[in-house]
Amino acid sequence: MSSRERGGSPILSLLGTVALAVVIAVLLRTFVVGVYQVPSGSMLDTIQIGDLLVGEKISLRFEPPRQGDVVTFDSPRDPATTLIKRVVATEGQQVDLRDGVLYVDGVAEEAAYTEGKPTYSLSDMEGSAGIQYPYVVPAGCVFVMGDNRTNSADSRYFGPVSVKAVTSRALFIYWPLQDVGTL
Repeated sequence: MSSRERGGSPILSLLGTVALAVVIAVLLRTFVVGVYQVPSGSMLDTIQIGDLLVGEKISLRFEPPRQGDVVTFDSPRDPATTLIKRVVATEGQQVDLRDGVLYVDGVAEEAAYTEGKPTYSLSDMEGSAGIQYPYVVPAGCVFVMGDNRTNSADSRYFGPVSVKAVTSRALFIYWPLQDVGTL
């Protein structure tokens, strides 16, 4: 039976299909995944400037960000800006910075992505939150840092990030092709 015999035109059928596809795409972008472009080098060498990545939103409804997750979040200084950083500590954990090394609950961070990148306090920078170390992450918050510790304005500068401000867990880089990979 053709669409004319069913009482509809092929154009209306096509428009209906396109409208349904648009609605599905909007729902997916709003509730399931986010697509982000990285504007700065704060996550080098893990994520390059200009990389395009996908973050998922669903798991955040059931479980808060975990230590080690790469997350996107609304900037505490400019909520219209989305930032991407790594969660280095979660609520109740103690963060300390000594001799260029990050300690979480007394354990020195040993991660390949920070090798050769010293970690220092940014509390003396103008406009910083003035965090004093050791610092205990408040309830409902995470402490985030860029992997490029020498070039990242992060929780050392703007303070802890509310879990409610976290918009996604970064899953993978999809563009450019030479950078494709999971996070």
